[in-house]
Amino acid sequence: MIETTNGKNSRARHGDVDEVHDVVVVGAGAAGLNAALLLGRARRKVVVIDAGEPRDAPAAHMHGFLSRDGLPTATLLELGRAEIDRYGVQLIHGRVERIDHGYYVRMADGTVLKARRVLIATGLRDELPDIPGVRERWGKDLLHCPYCHAHEVRDQPLAVLGTHPGAVHQALLLRQWSDDVVLLPHTLELTAQDREQLEARGLHLLEGEIKHLVVDGDRLRGIELADGRVVPRTAAFLFPRPVPHDALLTHLGCDKDDAGWVTTDRTGRTSVAGVWAAGNVVDPRDQAIAAAGMGSAAAFAINTDLLDEDVDRAVEQHRHAAAATR
Repeated sequence: MIETTNGKNSRARHGDVDEVHDVVVVGAGAAGLNAALLLGRARRKVVVIDAGEPRDAPAAHMHGFLSRDGLPTATLLELGRAEIDRYGVQLIHGRVERIDHGYYVRMADGTVLKARRVLIATGLRDELPDIPGVRERWGKDLLHCPYCHAHEVRDQPLAVLGTHPGAVHQALLLRQWSDDVVLLPHTLELTAQDREQLEARGLHLLEGEIKHLVVDGDRLRGIELADGRVVPRTAAFLFPRPVPHDALLTHLGCDKDDAGWVTTDRTGRTSVAGVWAAGNVVDPRDQAIAAAGMGSAAAFAINTDLLDEDVDRAVEQHRHAAAATR
């Protein structure tokens, strides 16, 4: 049975850390769970901490995941939790406030877990524009990723909201799924090249600031502009601003790139020894299947790192034992 607690019954309390885990994984999405699965199968002592706030919660289904295409997003996580349970991985529901050097994982309720290595897979949040109707329709008929959702609205009249510089590329891409795509630049300034590409691709362009999304019967019906014009649409896309949940990594002093994202190597290793990161917390482009792959790569590297330490310790103990018998 999976051990799911709010942390209050954990043996590892503040000031009374009486057990050391091989790995503490913070985040129970595709990246965190897949890492925990491999580490559990490697017979490592693993704890996964789940705050219960998945990024894709508004989406009813996920796509592009081999053998799981069209599966409800919540079901994937349920299956993952059941799988890690088979290998003795502990799951704790709670929130981590910070991780101190020495791999002390401090939770909001005062629980402290001691780890040999940590993996941060806390994902990101989508910062949405302040346009009436956007938050209410997000993940329903207001969508983000064409690869994830465009097939389900193929051949329909689509809109792209120009609230992010990536909107032009998004509109050009969506032309693959529909011949009726309108880009609403909103406050976005388009270059001459943008306009030429949109026209050449057969996309419509409608200038004017967006006032709100028109909804009727719990369905998107169109987009109203500030001048009163309404563009009838059955689905719309926008490019949100991704904001990583990287406070734990920042507190540890992990290096970041010029764009403000924590940097890792191909295995997810950060600049801080013993700290890995995987999934959307370090790469906003990753779909669930890619995040799971990152978790897998991190798990292999973490286990190898632990193995090196285990071997060094065993050799040292062997030498001490040999010296004692002389």
